[in-house]
Amino acid sequence: MCVISRKVGELNYIMIKNTHRIVDIKLGGYQPVTSVHNRAAEVLKIELTERVGDDVNFQVDGNMTLSSGIKAFDLPKLVESGNLSMCYFASSYLADRVPEVAIFDMPFVIGSRQKVYQALDGELGKLFEEKFLKEMGVRILAFWDNGLRHFSNRVREIRSPIDCEELKIRSMNSEIHQEFFSSLGFEPVYVDVADLVAQVKSGEIDAQENPLTNTYNFGTYKYHRYITLTGHFYGTAFLMVNESMYDDWSPEIKMAMRESVKVATQKQRNFAEAEDEQILKLLNDCDNIITVLTPAELEVFKSAVKPLVEYHRRNLGDYLFSLVK
Repeated sequence: MCVISRKVGELNYIMIKNTHRIVDIKLGGYQPVTSVHNRAAEVLKIELTERVGDDVNFQVDGNMTLSSGIKAFDLPKLVESGNLSMCYFASSYLADRVPEVAIFDMPFVIGSRQKVYQALDGELGKLFEEKFLKEMGVRILAFWDNGLRHFSNRVREIRSPIDCEELKIRSMNSEIHQEFFSSLGFEPVYVDVADLVAQVKSGEIDAQENPLTNTYNFGTYKYHRYITLTGHFYGTAFLMVNESMYDDWSPEIKMAMRESVKVATQKQRNFAEAEDEQILKLLNDCDNIITVLTPAELEVFKSAVKPLVEYHRRNLGDYLFSLVK
């Protein structure tokens, strides 16, 4: 607010001019409202509002594939171009822009959630932050838990790679994922997440893989009776913001955002871990057949993809692998 004094005749008029600018921030997503990501986005909104009040108009559109009809794959492009302030987005889609991200697409490599959290909140996270600023002009604010991924299908129980043969499986737009599925005997087909449920329901695809939270919240469990707990990938979702927009924020808003993101990230990770156990109980109640592999059965899967992992290890380097194992 500024005060302007103007003299008219013998009178002084004091005019109050409001120069306060409200900052508009919109966070986009691509999942159902009940997902661990969108629940965390709502926590972020509450935390930020408590800190900055009316200085920021923070909006969450957690499922832009429904509200706007866009493909999930387009969200980072919208942030990159400045047509969207922020989004969360699965790392696997971004390996073509930042090759180091492929560490999360190495099957059966991630040792534990806690080990990955430690790496992402430390050295590995700093590496990604620098790479994304340089390559895409976006700032990574946090790393959210995108879950351990497991197979589901409508045809048969999967206990070995032989059971995967001739099953058409939905894949992200990721060359590494498609190589992995092919090495197990699947026939991978790229399907955007916006079209996943429809193609599962119609039987156009026989199998899919996702964290349990997505398998349940997307409703694919209704059409896929067989679920095998392979935990082959651990997924990370990047919470990103357009760097130019971020630069325009006041120091107070930047600090409030960092503090709010920290709270929301811890909540999100807690949601993700707790939901695995909750959904397993729900799935058992829904007449699904849950297959837990023995250590020996899991080793057969690991052996089948070992050449693929070793090939990419030579490209990515031992250092990245040492941070997550």
